[in-house]
Amino acid sequence: MSDLIIQLSQWLLTLTQGAEPWDSYARYLPRLMDGVWITLQLVLLSGVIGFLMAVPLALMRISKNPWLWVFPYCYIFFFRGTPLLVQIFLVYYGLSQFESLRNLGWIWTDVLSQPYWCAIIAFSLNTSAYIAELFRGAIQAVPKGETEAAQALGMSQRQQYQHVILPRAFGIILPAYGNEVILMLKGSALASTITLLDLMGATRGAISRTYLSLEFFLLAGFIYLILTAVLIGFFRLLENLFNAHQRAQDMKINNLDPQIKDKHLEDSVR
Repeated sequence: MSDLIIQLSQWLLTLTQGAEPWDSYARYLPRLMDGVWITLQLVLLSGVIGFLMAVPLALMRISKNPWLWVFPYCYIFFFRGTPLLVQIFLVYYGLSQFESLRNLGWIWTDVLSQPYWCAIIAFSLNTSAYIAELFRGAIQAVPKGETEAAQALGMSQRQQYQHVILPRAFGIILPAYGNEVILMLKGSALASTITLLDLMGATRGAISRTYLSLEFFLLAGFIYLILTAVLIGFFRLLENLFNAHQRAQDMKINNLDPQIKDKHLEDSVR
């Protein structure tokens, strides 16, 4: 893939013939694409880790036992109430203040001292707090009739959460979750403040060599816009999959089984 991008860059250079800013765009295209790849890695990995952390946090948050809900409440309050940039600095610069962490061997040298993993840790902690709060509201918004139906079928509490409540809650939070992922994509630009060459870091590097600040910031904004559009389309597909019942009102009556046709359905379609 990198060879293809380099060949594309060289081909574009032959077309631009020194005309700015197109010549600089073509010259720095490989670095910008490397930055896009790092940005996507940050968003994908931190999004998955944050989602996996958010589910147990949300379940603890809705518990009536204070020993369970106090910790997630404080956790969510802190990470929602402090700027993401501060959290990145706390992880990247703050952890090095503890000698016990610096003596952890490969955990320190390969993970905690690297800007890439520090950014993923900070983004994961931040987004998990927001997603946990979304899940908490969604779990409490699941219609009571659905949980009562699950109880009537003899499901245990674990089975209710596994087969009814959590899948239903995921469908409820999808629009807000999509917005959170998009915010995380745009917030990933802060990773460049800890020397990580994501899209924004690569853009700033190109600007420092060409002094074409306006042109490269416009290009970076256009690339972020394309990535956002792709995410919007992806979450739109997920909403159609998990919230198919919301499109039931558009279903044609003639396609329904005659045994389940009802007068009020025909009236609603009209």
